[in-house]
Amino acid sequence: MEEIAEVYARSLFEVASEHNELDTVKEQLGQFADLLSSNREVSIFFFSPYFSADEKKAGLDRALDGALPIFENFLDALIERHRMPTIFRIRARFDQMWDKANKRLPVSVTTAVPLDPSTIESIGARIGEQTGEQVELTATVDPDIVGGIVLRVGNRIMDASIRTRLDHLRQVVA
Repeated sequence: MEEIAEVYARSLFEVASEHNELDTVKEQLGQFADLLSSNREVSIFFFSPYFSADEKKAGLDRALDGALPIFENFLDALIERHRMPTIFRIRARFDQMWDKANKRLPVSVTTAVPLDPSTIESIGARIGEQTGEQVELTATVDPDIVGGIVLRVGNRIMDASIRTRLDHLRQVVA
């Protein structure tokens, strides 16, 4: 499934890039995927093998109002090839490509207790300086990590949490 999503996401990304519509396609892809995840009836309709491709295309024409022809053609191709269930993975991969093209780096900071906003901003600024990319920072609190910090920078995880150290110690002692 990941390889299929990669191929479709890359194709959509390249076509949208050629037409200078990357931002709009990203937005429309996100809206459509959100619709599928939030509306059970719509997702059943588009994912079910009981409805024909023609029925799904007709439903798609009613669901998409004002969408770019590029995006409509893309969804038609997914329907014809019975690949609509990969839409969420396609979206994730497309978003990664968009972030890379726009030099944006998602960074997640997880701590056991809330950090001061200036501390979080400082962490983001340092990462931005080191990578040369614009950092999109999110901070979460997870008391289960006991203490320390877990950083997710792009697809890399740096875990300096007390929970991980305790787990490692348990493995060494056991």
